[in-house]
Amino acid sequence: MTVYVDNMRAQVGPHVLCHMIADTEAELHAMADAIGQPRYRYQGDHYDISWGQRARAVALGAVEVSMRQAGSMHSRRKQLGFLGSPHDAVQWLRAHVALTRGRA
Repeated sequence: MTVYVDNMRAQVGPHVLCHMIADTEAELHAMADAIGQPRYRYQGDHYDISWGQRARAVALGAVEVSMRQAGSMHSRRKQLGFLGSPHDAVQWLRAHVALTRGRA
């Protein structure tokens, strides 16, 4: 089981935010607690966290991934029920989109 943080840099007011996702909800909440992210900021399947919190999460073992990898992993979880590896996530999404478009 793993927690992932992407490299998105969304400017929201004075904060720069990125996404934090995990294989399981329990693991995601445990990391959020460890980095001081309030539970009410849970987005249903991820947290938007500050870059300071991101650094803390990485120090605690979170894996850094690209925004594209995180988005592809999120799509895979919606389709298959699991995140899978970030290493093949983008290729999986491309294949899935091609297959889906081929059916239309």
